[in-house]
Amino acid sequence: MTFYLTRFSYTPATWAKLIKNPEDRRTAAKAYIEAVGGKLHGFWYAFGDHDGYTLWEAPGDVAMAATALAIGSGGAVSSFETTVLLTVEETMAALQKASSITYRPPGERA
Repeated sequence: MTFYLTRFSYTPATWAKLIKNPEDRRTAAKAYIEAVGGKLHGFWYAFGDHDGYTLWEAPGDVAMAATALAIGSGGAVSSFETTVLLTVEETMAALQKASSITYRPPGERA
């Protein structure tokens, strides 16, 4: 399973609804990711460029994309950005594979 970090922002209308009827959105987020066989590991609200952050685990990119599409199409968020997270072990494997690639910068001859 792969980990994903999402950053999201609510629309002003969504904030107005939550102020009028406060709701713990972790429950909804958990249901969304579990529908594709994943798990919610964390849900935080924040000050700054984004209203909140979630840490998900999903069976793969297609499952996470489906979750993101479902959330994004609902109209409650003004932004929803997802970052794939690599474990240290995955990064070590990528570093080993990278050593077999001969990179040539633009304009340099082989």
